[in-house]
Amino acid sequence: MSTVTTTTAADDVTATVDVALATGTKPARRSSTVSTRTQIVRGILLMVFVVSAASLLQLTLVGRVQHLAAQQRLYDQFRAELAAGTAPRGATDSQGSALVNGAPVAYLEIPAIGVKQVVVEGTRSSDLFRGAGHRRDTVLPGQFGTSVIFGRRALYGGSFSSIAALKKGDTITATTGQGVFTYRVLGVRHEGDQLPLALAAGGSRLTLATAGGSPFLPHGVVRVDADLDGTAVAGGARLVTARTLPGEEQPLAGDSTTLWALVLWLQALLVVVIATIWSWHRWGRAQTWVVASPLLILVGLCVWSEFARLLPNIS
Repeated sequence: MSTVTTTTAADDVTATVDVALATGTKPARRSSTVSTRTQIVRGILLMVFVVSAASLLQLTLVGRVQHLAAQQRLYDQFRAELAAGTAPRGATDSQGSALVNGAPVAYLEIPAIGVKQVVVEGTRSSDLFRGAGHRRDTVLPGQFGTSVIFGRRALYGGSFSSIAALKKGDTITATTGQGVFTYRVLGVRHEGDQLPLALAAGGSRLTLATAGGSPFLPHGVVRVDADLDGTAVAGGARLVTARTLPGEEQPLAGDSTTLWALVLWLQALLVVVIATIWSWHRWGRAQTWVVASPLLILVGLCVWSEFARLLPNIS
């Protein structure tokens, strides 16, 4: 009985092949089925992989490239403004409007540690993606009083990663719309250290600040104080005070004002991942990865960029 059944099955297969060859069509293949649970697991693993790969790319390459490109654009813009005499001299621009966050306000050079940075207005996480940031409730460098500048310890170029290595007497040069000012370092302060002597009347002080502790697990703030070696100049009234400075511009603060954008990008990533899994089973693995990989990486980088706004601004 079993021999007859086997022979009949073989005859059926042979007949199917003969018909397919005669009609020019391919015999239908049995479709493989994948359980819903397996597809969900694959989707979760793919999302984790994309976010992890995007984070690694952002930390090692993309963030640094973005920072360098932003600095070049800011340098060109600030140099043009200096030449035209329209560089900011206070809290407003040459038209009398309040400076927007991200506008270039100074050019900082620290020869001892090789720092050359265009300083932007504002100290939010997104402001410090582009370079060092001027705290808006303080005067500009070179003016009477204390000017505070934040810089990142590790992310997006880590512009202030080495300021803790500065020694007393090292020079810091700041170029603004009011001239070139040279400061001499008084010392480096960590959390709990004694404050420097009070600034003398008519003097100007520059304080640099970055994250302390581990580069990617920051705690506390490292500060470098420097006094002007020369004559300070007057500046206009500040539009923001220490009391009205937004919380996201304080040291070690994150910026959650664009949390909605992170949610949207996560939704976009979920849609792309679902489409990728569907395509994987519909068209095949190789074809899917060729088409989907660039899109997955792009959306993953956008997710990470929005997530980075939530991290401490000087990390």
